[in-house]
Amino acid sequence: MTTDGSVRDTRHSDVVPRRVGSDVLASSLARVAALQHELELRTDVPPAGDWWRCHHLLTDRTWFSRWHRRLADWLIEHHGAAPARTVSGYVLWWYLRLPAYVGALLLHHERRVPLLRPSELAFRISRDSRPDPVGVAVLGRSFYCLPLDPCAGRPEAVVVADERALAEVYRARFVAHATAFIRAYRPLSPHGARTLWAAATDAIDSCLWWAGVQGGDEGAGVADAALVLDARHEPLTSSSTLRRHTGDNGSVGWTRRRESCCFTYLLPGSTECETCPRTCPR
Repeated sequence: MTTDGSVRDTRHSDVVPRRVGSDVLASSLARVAALQHELELRTDVPPAGDWWRCHHLLTDRTWFSRWHRRLADWLIEHHGAAPARTVSGYVLWWYLRLPAYVGALLLHHERRVPLLRPSELAFRISRDSRPDPVGVAVLGRSFYCLPLDPCAGRPEAVVVADERALAEVYRARFVAHATAFIRAYRPLSPHGARTLWAAATDAIDSCLWWAGVQGGDEGAGVADAALVLDARHEPLTSSSTLRRHTGDNGSVGWTRRRESCCFTYLLPGSTECETCPRTCPR
């Protein structure tokens, strides 16, 4: 793996290069890639570019230290300070968003869930701007699906009974990845276990919501969040916090209360976010 930054830096999805025709999960990823503009989605790791494999980070903590240093340098350059809690909070959110987002997209649009193992995910860090993830690669081929899925008979498919069971699988696969991440990251973070798991809860709730918004059906995304987070499933810290909200102009939409704080308010001249748990009533 190199870090020469030769892969172009874009947040838009690229063509999925794996053999899409014969690879069910790659075909699914190609379809959902066209429905979002958050991350470049791939099924391989290019030979050049700043791609980091998730299992490398979780087994060698020096990768997190490198990421912290790059973010701290960027914060100092753009904000004049890099509080430790802010640096840790940003990396915490950015990392947990990766398995949550990929899983949410595929669950929402395809009713398929990849295994989301650290060994089967990689991501690319921006080198030219803020060092947050701008690409994610799904390297595995196995997936969970429903009985009526047209590819349910494929050897890489694991069939579950119904949509509730598929939602439970997504939650369990995400929690398994988050558990490995939190075990590796907690010794490097000033945050306690509750804050770390609150960020994990925010990631899964928000990403399901975004999948609906980006696909043109916000209500369906909210419904998926309610299905996956129908109650508090420990170690997650709450059920879905999505709720109807009436704005100052009378418009009605959806919002949610964050379970975790991003600690942006610690930067010079900044204040708490509108949905910050420090100020938002439960």
